[in-house]
Amino acid sequence: MPLQVVYGESRNRSTASHLADVLGGVVDEGTVYLGYPVLATADQRVEVDALLVSRTKGLVAFLLADSVPHSEEEWDEVIAKQDRLYNVLESTLGKHDQLRSRRKLAVDIETMTVFPGPVESLPPGAQGEYCDFQQVASKIAELPGIEDSIERALQAALQRVTTIKPIKKRSSVQDASSRGAALKIIERGIANLDQWQKAAAIETPQGPQRIRGLAGSGKTVVLALKAAYLHTQHPEWRIAMTFHSRALYQQITDLVERFTFEYSNDRPDYDTLQIMHSWGSNARAGLYSEMARAVGTTPRDWNYARATYGMDDAFQGVCQELLGIVRQINPEPIFDAVLIDEAQDLPPEFFQLVYRLTKEPKRIVWGYDELQKLSESAMPETDELFGTGPSGESLVSLVTRAKEPQRDIVLPVCYRNTPWALATAHALGIGVYRDGGLLQHFDDPALWADIGYNTVHGRLDLGAPVTLERSETSYPTYFPELISVDDAVVMQKFESQDAQDLWVAQEIKKNLIEDELEHDDILIVLPDVYRAKSRAPRLMRTLAEHNVNSHLVGVSTSVDEIFMRESVALAHIFRAKGNEAPMVYVVDSQHAASEYNAVTRRNTLFTAITRSRAWVRIVGWGERMDLIASEVDTVRQKGFKLDFTIPTLAELAEMRHINRDRSEDNRASVKKATEGLQAFIEAYERQEIDLYDLPPGLRTRLVTKMREEFPRGDD
Repeated sequence: MPLQVVYGESRNRSTASHLADVLGGVVDEGTVYLGYPVLATADQRVEVDALLVSRTKGLVAFLLADSVPHSEEEWDEVIAKQDRLYNVLESTLGKHDQLRSRRKLAVDIETMTVFPGPVESLPPGAQGEYCDFQQVASKIAELPGIEDSIERALQAALQRVTTIKPIKKRSSVQDASSRGAALKIIERGIANLDQWQKAAAIETPQGPQRIRGLAGSGKTVVLALKAAYLHTQHPEWRIAMTFHSRALYQQITDLVERFTFEYSNDRPDYDTLQIMHSWGSNARAGLYSEMARAVGTTPRDWNYARATYGMDDAFQGVCQELLGIVRQINPEPIFDAVLIDEAQDLPPEFFQLVYRLTKEPKRIVWGYDELQKLSESAMPETDELFGTGPSGESLVSLVTRAKEPQRDIVLPVCYRNTPWALATAHALGIGVYRDGGLLQHFDDPALWADIGYNTVHGRLDLGAPVTLERSETSYPTYFPELISVDDAVVMQKFESQDAQDLWVAQEIKKNLIEDELEHDDILIVLPDVYRAKSRAPRLMRTLAEHNVNSHLVGVSTSVDEIFMRESVALAHIFRAKGNEAPMVYVVDSQHAASEYNAVTRRNTLFTAITRSRAWVRIVGWGERMDLIASEVDTVRQKGFKLDFTIPTLAELAEMRHINRDRSEDNRASVKKATEGLQAFIEAYERQEIDLYDLPPGLRTRLVTKMREEFPRGDD
């Protein structure tokens, strides 16, 4: 692979790019960072204009001088600057055990000051290299290489991702063949950013930037790194980082704090770097509420939004209201940069508000989950998100010019899910092996290649038969090395809910004792959001009978906190979304087999399965679970390949019409049924009617349905 150039915040981008060109002529592998990393002592920041990390040439730090020194005082300043750079690099790298050999660094640090013209003579005693651009290539060519392990450790240290290594020591792991031991190795393996994540985290254009990839490709980590990097480079900027799932508060705040400390030896200044939910709440400001107050209006709350616009359109409605006000008064922008995670879950009106309230050159960075919604016709383009100008011109462009930071970055590797779990999730999500055929598909078949699938047979064209499998380059090598196919995805079906819950409790007990996992390595996902509060206590009682502590996220704990030590988390899909765990139990999976709102239910099952970082258990009960079990079995029998015919455009249109969620019809039916039930209850309470006044057939059907839905006296 040729030398990769990563464009950070350079003081002089054209001169730095020229240096990269020179290095590209003599170094054929590795990375040259321009304007990166940020280095700091206890008292000050130390500049580095470029940094080369290469197995064949080692580590070289560059300073780019504006002119050649002529006096002794000027030379003293230049030499002191290079000495300071060497010392802070030595101090920074020395903190990492993998970069030390007993009392010394395991790598030689080369420092080089490059001048725009020739250097006639050096003062005596000057250490390091001082030269012009003509001499750089020859000096680099003479340098020795370093070992592969040292190069990997260097990249991890410089990219600051050593801080995302697990805080857990997992000292209780004794059995080298246990799941806990495998997890220990997996967590150590996520130490380096790959080449795409590296560019996404560090490269910041003078304007908007989109970062996209599958869930688990590292977008949240990349955005947190970028927020910390920009905050350290520009502490005076007002920067906001926002997201859709409240449960991400804990994860994002932790990442940003650790990354900022790595860059600056200090905590973030939360007066200028604000981590906020997209909407906000009474307890915490959100980006929407902050923007509303900035233009002098009171933010709308959830109760108003739901009553006015309905649950599905609540946030879009209040953003549309605020956008109308902003368009009228045209306020002064308040943010220097805004970073948006989970962009696929936020309405266009939100992006248009952010655009209007962000200063030029509109540094807006958004992370977008490819295929989070499996039936989406296409990812929204920038005109749809940000709107257009008075003459219909695009306000936001993602075109990248040569030798500039990338504006549209795809992260193709999925680090969260095993290839077998992801193939199973996609098969169930779109209904590849469903009796009755596909439920949904996206408009552009080429997207399968973008998200890491190889075409085994056929072709990626509308109306064409195709067989797909996960590409070997789309997942890290430690998955097949440490996890068996049979253990990665396990499906179990049961006759009753009680039998399912008993098996789950017994398995989790084994996870904690035999497998050497910890409570917060495990997540139980409840797919039915509306019944989670009444459903969870039954499963929690069964867990308690097996001496397993558990909690329901958002009820037993804050909505902003998912995992707790010594307690297993249960979460409905909206709370689980955006989070992950090594071992995931997707319970009541038969919920996805219903023909009612089938697409939404399938998307829910897809999202639940993709919360797993290593192992997933897909469990359910009753006759409907036979349908899900059959599809999972077929995926396995097919070697986790997806074998189907891609729909034509006409078939896609018909599919979306037939399988659409009938929310309006549903609301009307619910309203009618609720009014009738309320009239019955009120008459019953006034003793005007008795239960036995109902026709016997209707009474029997009602009791039977109640027992089916609430088998143990659920409220």
